[in-house]
Amino acid sequence: RFDLQPGHNDALHVNMFLARNWFQIPNTFDQSTQDQRQKAVTFNLAPGYQHTFSTSTLLTINPYIRQDNVHYYPSPDISDDNPLTVSQNRRLTNFGFKADVAYVQGKHNVKFGTQLMGTRLSEQFGLGITAFDFNAVCLDRAGNAVAAPTITNPNNCARAGFQPNPDLQSGLLPLDLTRGGSLFQFNATDTIKEYAGYVQDSITLGNLTLSPGLRITRYDGLSQATGVQPRFGLAYLIKGTNTVLRAAYSRTLETPHNENLLLSSFTGAAGLTDVFGAVGQNPLPAGRRNQFNVGFQQAISRFVQVDADYWWKFTVNAAEFDVLLNTPITFPIMWRKDKLDGFGIRISTVNVHGFSANSTLTHGRLRYFGPETGGLIFNQPLANVFRTDSDDPFNQTTSVRYQWRRNGPWATLTWKYDRGQVAGVGSLQDMFGLTGAQQAAGGFFCGSQFATPDNPITACPSGNLGTTRLRLPANDEEANDDTNPGRVASRSLIDVGFGTDNLFMVESGKRTVLRFTILNVTNKAAMFNFLSTFGGTHFVAPRTYQGSFGFVF
Repeated sequence: RFDLQPGHNDALHVNMFLARNWFQIPNTFDQSTQDQRQKAVTFNLAPGYQHTFSTSTLLTINPYIRQDNVHYYPSPDISDDNPLTVSQNRRLTNFGFKADVAYVQGKHNVKFGTQLMGTRLSEQFGLGITAFDFNAVCLDRAGNAVAAPTITNPNNCARAGFQPNPDLQSGLLPLDLTRGGSLFQFNATDTIKEYAGYVQDSITLGNLTLSPGLRITRYDGLSQATGVQPRFGLAYLIKGTNTVLRAAYSRTLETPHNENLLLSSFTGAAGLTDVFGAVGQNPLPAGRRNQFNVGFQQAISRFVQVDADYWWKFTVNAAEFDVLLNTPITFPIMWRKDKLDGFGIRISTVNVHGFSANSTLTHGRLRYFGPETGGLIFNQPLANVFRTDSDDPFNQTTSVRYQWRRNGPWATLTWKYDRGQVAGVGSLQDMFGLTGAQQAAGGFFCGSQFATPDNPITACPSGNLGTTRLRLPANDEEANDDTNPGRVASRSLIDVGFGTDNLFMVESGKRTVLRFTILNVTNKAAMFNFLSTFGGTHFVAPRTYQGSFGFVF
C-alpha cells in the first residue's frame, strides 16, 4: 500500500496485491494413481482518492481491477483419473469504480453514491468419463456394472447376457472414454455488467437511531434484472438497564455467482441439459431476497455482556454452488426458492485479573426448494424441500484466556462443539450403493466387519449395520431430506495455545511476538461434511502443532 497526501484536503492511496498458489488435489483411497493439480494466480490494483470539502463533507473515489486466473490440470496420463478426467482454464477479470459523498449535519450522517462494475469471463473446460462403472450401460444378474465397451445401446444388453442399467444417463455416453466417446470441450467468453446507485442515512434521535437506505441495481449479465432494494434499521438504548434493542429489514437483488457462470448457464438443446442432466433451460436468473433481523445487547453487571440476533431470509431464485465430485471446481446454480433462519448468541466477559472468556452459540436452519437451474449434476434433480450441508442444529465455540500482567505471556483453551451438518447420503440403506472408499470414510460397518476401499459392504444379512462418523436414519422410509436428513456425527474439539505478544516486554516501539498452538488436542477422527453436493467430503485435521514468530513495528 502506498499513501500520498498532496494537500490538506486531498489524499491518494494505492493498494496492490499479487498471489499464486499451486497444489495437488487430494485423492481418495481408490484414486491412488490420480495426480490432478490446480494453479491460481490473482492480482488486485485498487487506487483511491479522497477530497475533504469541509468538516462535514467528504468525497471518496475508488477505481479497481482484479483478475483471478485458475488452471486445473488432469493427470499426465488421463487414464489414471478416476472416475473423470477434468481440465479447466478460467479467467475472471473484475473492474469498475465506486464513488460516494458522505455528509454529516446535526442528527444526520448521510452517504450517497454510485457503483459501476464489469466482469470479463473467459472459460475453457474439458471432461471425460474414465471409469466403466460410472455410467454403465449394462449390469450383470447381480446388479453389478459390466464393462461391455462395445455396447452403447441398453437394448443390446440382453443379447449379450446382461440387463440394462435403469439409471443410465444416455446423455453422458458421448463423453464415456471407456466406450469410444470423446472429451467434452467448452470454450466461451462474455462480460457481466452491473450498475448501482444508493443513498443511506443514520439519524440519531436521543436514544433512538434510525438507519434508512435505498439501493437501485441494474444487472446485465446472461440474464437481466433491476432491483429496487430498500433497507431500514433501528436501535434503541434503554439506559436504565444498559439494554440495546435492534431490528432491521432489507430487500436485496441476489445476482448469480460469476465463477464458471458461462458453463453452468450453457443449457438447453445440445447443451448441458442433454449432456450432464442440468435442469435449467435458461441462463441463471437473479434472485430477490427479503431479510429480517431482530436482536439485543445486554450488559450484566460490569463484567458480562450478552449479544443476540435472530435472522430470517426468504429468497426467490436462491443462489448456491454445485461442486464437481471431490474437486475444487464449483458451478453457480439457482434453486426455486429458499427459507433460511437461525440465531446467534455471544456471551463475553471483561478482563478480570488476567482472565477473560467468550462463548458463541449458533443455530441455522437452511431449507431449499427445487428444482435446480444450471450446474453440472450426475444425479436426479431434487424437486422437494431439502437441507444443505450448512444446516446446523447447534454449534458453539467457547474460549478461555489468561494473561499474566498487562503485556506478559498468555494461554488459551478453546472448546468447539458441532451437532452435525447434513450429509450427502440419506439413510443406512443408501450406504450400500457407495464405493468401498466412500463407505470406509463414513465408517460403515456390518456387525464386526468394517468397509475398506478394497472390500465394500454390499449386504448385511444380520441387520446389525451402522456408521461411526455419520448419524443416519435406518432406511428410506424413515429418512426425509427436510425433517430427518442424514447428518455427520456430532463432534467436540479442543485447541490450546500459548504465547506472548511482547516477548521482551518493551514499553513502546518495536515488539516481538511468539505463539505456539495445538489444534485437535485429543486427535479426534471426525468429519466436517460427507459427499456434500456443495463441498464434497472433508475430515477434521488430525492433531496439529503450529508455531509462529514475528515482529511488530
